[in-house]
Amino acid sequence: METLHKSTTEASLTAVPTEILNYIGGGLKPAQTGKWISNFHPASGRIYGQIAESGSEDVQSAYDAASAAFPAWSNSTAKYRSDLMLRLADLMERDLEVLAFIESYDNGKPLSVARTVDIPRAISNIRFFATAILHGSTEAHDMDGIALNYTLRQPIGVVACISPWNLPLYLFTWKIAPALAAGNTVLAKPSEITPASAFHFSKLCIEAGFPAGVLNVLHGTGPSIGAPLVSHPGIKAVSFTGGTQTGATIASIAAPQFKKLSLELGGKNATLVFADCAFEETVSETARAAFSNQGQICLCGSRILVQRSIYDRFKEAFVAKVKLLKVGDPQDAQSNIGAIVSEPHLLKVLSYVELAKSEGGKLLCGGNRIQVEGLENGYYMEPAVFEGLDPYCRTNQEEIFGPVVTLIPFDTEEEALQFANCTPYGLASSVWTSNLGTSQRVAAKLQTGIVWINCWMLRDLRTPFGGVKQSGVGREGGWEALRFFTEAKNVCIKH
Repeated sequence: METLHKSTTEASLTAVPTEILNYIGGGLKPAQTGKWISNFHPASGRIYGQIAESGSEDVQSAYDAASAAFPAWSNSTAKYRSDLMLRLADLMERDLEVLAFIESYDNGKPLSVARTVDIPRAISNIRFFATAILHGSTEAHDMDGIALNYTLRQPIGVVACISPWNLPLYLFTWKIAPALAAGNTVLAKPSEITPASAFHFSKLCIEAGFPAGVLNVLHGTGPSIGAPLVSHPGIKAVSFTGGTQTGATIASIAAPQFKKLSLELGGKNATLVFADCAFEETVSETARAAFSNQGQICLCGSRILVQRSIYDRFKEAFVAKVKLLKVGDPQDAQSNIGAIVSEPHLLKVLSYVELAKSEGGKLLCGGNRIQVEGLENGYYMEPAVFEGLDPYCRTNQEEIFGPVVTLIPFDTEEEALQFANCTPYGLASSVWTSNLGTSQRVAAKLQTGIVWINCWMLRDLRTPFGGVKQSGVGREGGWEALRFFTEAKNVCIKH
């Protein structure tokens, strides 16, 4: 194993796990396959550890543990589950700096982002659902004195939660928290690209005193454990966040078995900038929406539609803003943009820069792979801004999931909506205007599951989260998530 970046402190390095094990039946275990996957440090491009590459035998072992734990867990009181989850959240709070460093190191995102966004949100996810279950209610319907109907919501059983690499612990907890809170037992698969924070989380579950088998965390690739996990006949529901193509594959396996499915998939989100917007704030926030987490968030606004009367002024200000963003070592507090998560993904994003050029796009800034001093083999690129591309070209239709955005002028509200809605995706959008009527009309007609008005990524965990069209099926968040992880049962009592 090569020497790690010299600026990384010895104390911080001790927190980074170099051997990622499964968490099955309450213990940490290597894969039964005996196989390992190399774990890469995106900032330097070096291998720094190994990850257990699990197989169907590990899935079965985890399922057996989860199945055995389900009766006691599902029949426990909401207060018991809540207290245990809150204890876990307290441990996460205690280890916030450790978790943030691990997340930044393993993913390539700036440490400042992991410290202020990812880990606090992961803690909030646990606390939110831990307390939500204390305030549940059921419906009752009186049949004019003949009978009374009431609804029970009961846990499903053993469920699968599969989370992506872009917001590793943030989205991992977003899935497992409602599943556990509702009384299910869980088989969870974090991305094999960024498994380190989930491994530390597993250790915190042991410290918190979670009963064996309630949560099981399996590491490995999609083919090695994703497929046997989704196809396992005992798994009652699958919650997945990731690419649309993978989501389609999961649906083709799970749907014939009548499993419940929640699929949060890709996005090609539009940012609509009207002439009457608060200009300076809009420029600043649309740049943040475009390039946060290196553009590797499904909610990033990668198509920026600007009303023609302010297009040139906006373009000049936006490009100037982007040029000020510093690409650098994720551990450097001055870095705005860290490393892309992996070399294959970096090469994919760079291929879209070339595609945009071939489609006639004018590159206004960035778009090059760059080297950072001392980290010359890391996965870095300058944020790219294009103009002059047709709204229907591939660059504007396909999800790039990296720091590449396009500027598109529009004349009327109707044209803005036409361009915004013309992709196969429908996850999120943002509207920037000082006119209340414009904001309400446009919000109602945008074909997305989320619309932000004069803001971006302002999240209330009580609200439904998800998309339409190829951006997914179902909703997460609040009561929507707890409903997904339970089955409704009507009980009718004749008077």
